[in-house]
Amino acid sequence: MPGLFITLEGGDGVGKTTQSQLLVDWLTEAGHTVVVTREPGGSDLGLELREIVLHRRGDMDPRAEALIYAADRAHHIATVVRPALERGEIVVQDRYIDSSEAYQGAGRVLGSDEVRELSLWATEGLLPDVTVLLDLDPTDSRKRLDSARTRYDRLEAEKQEFHTRVRDAFLERAAKEPERILVVDAAREISEIATAIRERIQNHLPQPA
Repeated sequence: MPGLFITLEGGDGVGKTTQSQLLVDWLTEAGHTVVVTREPGGSDLGLELREIVLHRRGDMDPRAEALIYAADRAHHIATVVRPALERGEIVVQDRYIDSSEAYQGAGRVLGSDEVRELSLWATEGLLPDVTVLLDLDPTDSRKRLDSARTRYDRLEAEKQEFHTRVRDAFLERAAKEPERILVVDAAREISEIATAIRERIQNHLPQPA
């Protein structure tokens, strides 16, 4: 496909939203058409599934949680992401397959390989061209959340051990795919992080329309 698929990953509170907006602004100013989206919740159906999977009261079986994320992802890729890439646009997305591998595979202890295979099946094997992993110690990310949140979703509210497993899984995947995944220390200055991201994707950019 002629477009470019960029994803931002990392634990809660690492600054994905900030870096996504800075990246989108930079790309737009350079003349690119950019689609900004997220998972879960990047489509009309996804908004309904997001409310269920992140804000439902009461327990949810881990396998059910993983399947809801996969259902959201299948619809999102088919209706939003793949059409944009086929049009030659740039997709900047908050969370994708790597998050499911980390949160459900490692965090929920369902098995990273199994959860990854489920997502690959749901998306017909679509992987990002570039993934930016914003890495931060879970203790520090929790402090950031505490200063910015009045309400936590089901995953944000999990204990420290859960978030440590998530971080370890992200870093393990990055070690396996260094050609796709750029690891950036999320404790660095915002401008430094933005520069590192731009440098990584510069050579991947399509010509502006």
